[in-house]
Amino acid sequence: MKKQLVCTWIEVNNEVRTFVVDGQDHPQMIEFHRELQRLSGLMHDIKCVPYTKLVLHNVEEREKLFLLCHHSKKLAIACGLINTAPGIPLQIRKNLQVCEDCHTSTKFISKIVKRAIMANHISSL
Repeated sequence: MKKQLVCTWIEVNNEVRTFVVDGQDHPQMIEFHRELQRLSGLMHDIKCVPYTKLVLHNVEEREKLFLLCHHSKKLAIACGLINTAPGIPLQIRKNLQVCEDCHTSTKFISKIVKRAIMANHISSL
């Protein structure tokens, strides 16, 4: 049985951008990671603790936090936040269910940046 690749899509400035877990091929990837680090610090300040139990790799806690920041949904959110005007709602689409950490993080990020962030699951064709 072949494992399905997790993909997340967001439309920014009339262009659909696609992200995969740990994807590094976007020209703004460094900016996305900076934004996610900034948001991670703000979430930590308000006691939003990452759900590292989801990371099944046998690695240190710090590496688990790093891996969670590379989820496709978080990359898409960072892309939307950086490339759209403040206050514009973000509409995210995924081909698979959202993990618990991304779900919780999205709620906190939405409150921090004062934007609606909606995510829809799209059934595979």
